[in-house]
Amino acid sequence: MLAQRAGLLRTATLLTAGDRHLAEDLVQSALTKLYVAWPSFQRADNPQAYTRRVLVNALSDERRRLWRRREHSTAELPELPRTDQHGEAVTDGLRTALRELPPKMRAAVVFRYFHDLTVTETAEALGCSEGTVKSQTSRALARLRSALEIRPAAPAFR
Repeated sequence: MLAQRAGLLRTATLLTAGDRHLAEDLVQSALTKLYVAWPSFQRADNPQAYTRRVLVNALSDERRRLWRRREHSTAELPELPRTDQHGEAVTDGLRTALRELPPKMRAAVVFRYFHDLTVTETAEALGCSEGTVKSQTSRALARLRSALEIRPAAPAFR
């Protein structure tokens, strides 16, 4: 499990739209939950999917915390963001655009396009229907295109 920590941290960083500190907290929480539920993890048909689901649940739990709702965001960052240590090609513009997406929409995009999961695998990881994944992904891509000022490619006529 320790060998997969770097991949979990990359996923958590994307799910939190670049908040490295929250991502590290989520990974630690997810690993603790996996340790406690180790027999269930070992019986899982797809351990990676099980781990992703635990990570998403940890994010949901974190968003529900009362103290988090009392926290106020500011326009000025207290420190400069660090560059990604894993060589991920995530630009500041993309991080900002991802940050503007609601958490479930962001999770759908991260799992579908950064991890190349199928619609079915993404639905399983998020605990929702395949139709929800498709609609959330479609809406998220539209928002990202708008935020990044990217026009969809014109269909090729043959």
